[in-house]
Amino acid sequence: MTTAAPTAPSASDAPPTAPPSQAGARWRRARGPIAVVAVLVLLSFAVSLGARPERTGSLEPEASTPEGSRALVNILEERGSEVTVARDSASALDAASGDALVVLSSSHRLTRGELERLAGSGADVLAVQPTGPALRLLAPGVETAGRGDGVTPEPECRLPAARAAGSADAGGESYSGGTTGCYPVDGGDGLVVAERPDGAATTVLGDRAPLTNANLGQEGNAALMLNLVDGRDVVWFLPDVPVQSGQSTMWDLLPPSLRWSLVPLGAALLLLALWRGRRLGPLVTERLPVVVRAAETTEGRARLYAARRARDRAAAALRADAAERLRTAVGLAADTDADAVAAAVALRTGDDPVQVRRLLYGAPEDGVPADDTALAALADDLDRLERRLSPGA
Repeated sequence: MTTAAPTAPSASDAPPTAPPSQAGARWRRARGPIAVVAVLVLLSFAVSLGARPERTGSLEPEASTPEGSRALVNILEERGSEVTVARDSASALDAASGDALVVLSSSHRLTRGELERLAGSGADVLAVQPTGPALRLLAPGVETAGRGDGVTPEPECRLPAARAAGSADAGGESYSGGTTGCYPVDGGDGLVVAERPDGAATTVLGDRAPLTNANLGQEGNAALMLNLVDGRDVVWFLPDVPVQSGQSTMWDLLPPSLRWSLVPLGAALLLLALWRGRRLGPLVTERLPVVVRAAETTEGRARLYAARRARDRAAAALRADAAERLRTAVGLAADTDADAVAAAVALRTGDDPVQVRRLLYGAPEDGVPADDTALAALADDLDRLERRLSPGA
C-alpha cells in the first residue's frame, strides 16, 4: 500500500495580509512636520541661551527704550566719534585720555574718591544732573538754584553750541555760577560751563531729556548734544550699582556721633554702679537713749490688748506661740499641718488629739473668750500642756 506525499500549499492558498492601520498612516504623514518644528524649537532655545539680555535704564547707551540713549550713541558713531561705554571709574579714566569727552550720569553711584580722580583727570566732562558732591568737585563755584518743571527755554547766551541749537529741553534743574550759563530758568541756568583747577571744563546739564531716545528728535536737543560733543570721542560713563562686599555689623551701621555718645553714657553708668553698689563699712555701736526691759514691753502690749478688748487677738497670739514651741519640741517642720502637730503632741503627753488640736488651734464653736478670766484660763491650759510635754521645762 502506497501513500501520496503531501504537497506544499500554493500562494493562492495563503491567508490574506491585514491592511495597514490608520494610526500608522497618520504618523508617517505627520512625522516630517513634527521633526521640522522640533528642530526649530531647539535652535531657538540654543540661540536664546547665547543671547545677552538688553540693558535698560535711564540714559543707558545700549537701551532702545524711551528713557535710553542708544539713538544718540548711534548718531555719534555715524559722525565719526568713537563711543566707549565705561561701567566703572577705572575704565572711564583709562578711556578718558586725549581729547575725549566724558558723559557722566548717575553720579550718585560714585564715591568721593572716584569723583576726585575724575576731577583731576584733565578730561572735559558733561555731567547730567549731578549730585551735590559731584557738583562741588567737578564744577567748582556752581550751585543748584532751583527747578524749572520741564519747560523748553531759549539759550540766551554766547555759547556757540547752545546758540546754534536754539531751544532745547533743558528746563529741569537750574544752576548758578560758572563761567557761562545758558537756558535761563527758575533763577538759574539749565546749562552751565565751569572751569576746573586741572584746566579742563565741566558742562553741567540739568535735564536728561535731550539725551533720551524719546526726546532726541524734539526741539534742538540733537543739535545741542552734537554741538557739545563737537566731533570728539565720547566716554559714556554710566557707573554700575556698587556691589556690597562683606557684611556690615550693627556697630558699623551706627553713625560716629552716636558711637561717641556711648562713652560718656558708659562712664555715667559706671559711676552710678560704684555709688549705689558701694560696700557697707563696719558696724558702729550706738548707745540707746532709753533701755526698756522685755517685761515692760510685754506689759505694755498687754495693756493695749486690754484697752481695746482684743481678747480674740490675744487668744490667737497665745495659741500661735504655744503651737510653734510645741512643734519645735516634737521635731516637726515649719509647714506641718495642725492635725499632725496635735497628733504628735498627744502621743507624747497621752492626751486626746482632738482636745489638743482644739486647745492649740481653737474651734469655731469656742468663739472669742467671754472675759479676761476665760482668757487667763486658756493661757493656763496652754502652759500645763507644755509642762506635760517637757516636765523639766
